[in-house]
Amino acid sequence: MDEMEFTEAESNMNDLVAEYQQYQDATIDEDVEYEDDDVPASDS
Repeated sequence: MDEMEFTEAESNMNDLVAEYQQYQDATIDEDVEYEDDDVPASDS
């Protein structure tokens, strides 16, 4: 493998990590939103 292939592989890995972190951050934001709600689950 030449240096260009390693550079491309590194770029692909960085893109993958960034995409994973984006979804992880979105999931964390969703969880925080629900934790702040004080609505009871049911009136039984």
